[in-house]
Amino acid sequence: MACIDALWLPYTQMATAPAPLPVVGAEGVRIRLADGRELIDGISSWWTMCHGYAHPHIVAAVKAQLHTLPHVMFAGLVHEPALKLARRLAAWLPGELNRVFFSESGSVAVEVALKIAVQYWKNRGEDRHRFLAFHDGYHGDTLGALSVTDPACGFHDAHAAYRVPQHFAALPRDAASRAALEALLDRHGREIAAMIVEPRVQGAGGMRFHDVATLEALRAACDAHGILLIFDEIMTGFGRTGTLFATPPTAVPDILCLSKALTGGTLPLAATVATDAVFAAFCSERSEDAFMHGPTFMANPLACAAANASLDLFEREPRLQQVAAIEAQLRRELEPCRHLPGVVDVRVMGAIGVVQLDRPIAAALRPAFVERGVWVRPFGDIVYLAPPFVIDTTDLATLTAAVCEVVADWSKNNPCAPCPISTP
Repeated sequence: MACIDALWLPYTQMATAPAPLPVVGAEGVRIRLADGRELIDGISSWWTMCHGYAHPHIVAAVKAQLHTLPHVMFAGLVHEPALKLARRLAAWLPGELNRVFFSESGSVAVEVALKIAVQYWKNRGEDRHRFLAFHDGYHGDTLGALSVTDPACGFHDAHAAYRVPQHFAALPRDAASRAALEALLDRHGREIAAMIVEPRVQGAGGMRFHDVATLEALRAACDAHGILLIFDEIMTGFGRTGTLFATPPTAVPDILCLSKALTGGTLPLAATVATDAVFAAFCSERSEDAFMHGPTFMANPLACAAANASLDLFEREPRLQQVAAIEAQLRRELEPCRHLPGVVDVRVMGAIGVVQLDRPIAAALRPAFVERGVWVRPFGDIVYLAPPFVIDTTDLATLTAAVCEVVADWSKNNPCAPCPISTP
């Protein structure tokens, strides 16, 4: 990898990995490589590019903001792009999720949520410092977020010694798992500050789906045991599951995390949004009750401008209708994979289509997708698509055909030795 000898790449064994593909541009749903090839992006650059690359409305908003105020510290000062964005998010989110704390990444948004939960109880005179998370859940790479990520996912085995011990349970999808969760809460509820879950889709833990009833059960369990509920909507927010947010009005959390598609994938930005009731625990005459956290680039005006422009597009353009059309096409065109040897499931929700294999071989299939002119990054035991919402039917058909062909080729050859778990 001498061509990138100054870089240290993510999720990569630098000693053995092939050289990454040099990118010189991107527009719409296409990534343009230095050698002139173009790849149709099937995963929206890690689920961020909901409007496609270089959308002119977002580009214009960022350019205008750049000439006015590219950045200013957000302590003792405030600016209109952040005010406008916070008010819009509060208006769009269900329930009383009205207090918006900005940061720069999804992992940090989760860290902020965990810190808020612990301090919420401290400010109320209780010592609760543990969390309850779920098998197959994934919440980020920083140490706090890592501690509420299922250790069985295998992404962070090297950091196992640094995890803060937490409680893990199966999502309550049936009577048995609900009873197990209730028993755990009966034993440990008084030490648990909050429960954290990715609503509707557990993303990097394997693109595993669950229904609204599961979230309602979690909300009821938290209410019964006096525990805060955190929803990690970093991947699911802004239309990916078919609704603007995966959070249903019947199961509103106390704290919610957003990032990824918040700016339409243009600039890094995240938000941790709390209810008025949670926020109230931090408001007193005591300075020590204040929330002492402040990312240097929180509420960066350029990122806030991009996010406001992205929200404009959700208001002006038929994004959710596009997602519904993508869902229907994914269901239709991935279905032939279901009967292939080695395929254990085909599932679709919104603009997410998943083909699950019977072993963690998926990373080995990545080069075959580039050969077919598409950018798809399988991991673990899944081959999945999460395309930009603006993709047309022809380009989406190219993606689904590539998935069916690559999986069929693998199924025919049926490799006998499973590969290690890989990263998203």
